[in-house]
Amino acid sequence: MERVVIIGAGVMGCACALRLVEAGFAVTLLEKSLPGAESSAAAAGILGAQSEVSGPGPFFELCLASRERFREYARELWDLTGISIGYEDSGVMEVALDPAEGRLAAARAEWMLARGLRVELLDREQARQLEPALTEQMIGASYFPDDHQVDPVALSAALAAAAARLGAVFRTGERVRALLVENNGIQGVLTDAGPLHAERVVVAGGAWSGELPGLPPLRTTIKPVAGQIIQVESRPPRLRHVVYGYKGYIVPRADGRVVMGSTLEDRGFDKAVTLGGLQRVATMANAMVPVLAEMRFVQAWSGLRPATADGLPVLGASSVVGLYVAAGHYRNGILLTPITAEIIRDQMTGKSPAVPVDLFAPG
Repeated sequence: MERVVIIGAGVMGCACALRLVEAGFAVTLLEKSLPGAESSAAAAGILGAQSEVSGPGPFFELCLASRERFREYARELWDLTGISIGYEDSGVMEVALDPAEGRLAAARAEWMLARGLRVELLDREQARQLEPALTEQMIGASYFPDDHQVDPVALSAALAAAAARLGAVFRTGERVRALLVENNGIQGVLTDAGPLHAERVVVAGGAWSGELPGLPPLRTTIKPVAGQIIQVESRPPRLRHVVYGYKGYIVPRADGRVVMGSTLEDRGFDKAVTLGGLQRVATMANAMVPVLAEMRFVQAWSGLRPATADGLPVLGASSVVGLYVAAGHYRNGILLTPITAEIIRDQMTGKSPAVPVDLFAPG
């Protein structure tokens, strides 16, 4: 049985582990903290293939393919673990607050409709009829009924539990110091506890992926971009749909929690929550949904998105034989979880991935 070491046990690492264990590999995951405790748990969970992608092309098709898998993905994880990942087909409303944003929304809707996707352009009255909590100051909204949501914390827990149940081994609190490479072939990794040999290695370390000693030159750089998020709550719930704007988003959960964010801050690996960041998030959210100002504050946090210089994820086999990368997903990590795991599994087993992946190759 071939041995695989996965560096990182966030949603990417655990999703890859699940698919690789199913395919017959012996999988060990190495995680410096707790599975899913970094950017996976800090995300909002919008499955925004349409609302978050700016234009057509291979990346958009990758996002659509992954979104299509989520309903069955939720069922699969429930059957394996009994954990609900909070999958809700709530739809996303993208609010236009001024004429310029309205024109951008109309242009995006045009090419999406030409692609055969569902999107509705709503005027102010139509939008507020669908979501009464929206501001009266809006111009209108784009409604994406097929963009849904999950709870990232629950998704992280379910993926870790599913991978472990099928035989993946977790080694937490263990840092990877370097990749072990010989004659351009992967030999394993060096950890705090010493060398760990394996025939295959998957780098799924999120924002830390590009910092790994021994990593070959990649197609693009991977760096952290911090984002601050606020959670409030209302009982009973006051919102029905995810609300997306040009400066942030608002995600209502079924139990009355509301997550809103997020800032984009290039400050290295600093995850501090700042007063200025929270003010920007609150101002953005209140401008779109004024009733949020009345809701009870619960908590705030910050996470590190793994951003790439070219805006595309780094997926698949690298130039080192046996070394694979599943990183650089930036704002779409939760959305791209199922398709990323499939791509890594298919490449390891010699199958052609379901979607074209050449554009995302590590290098």
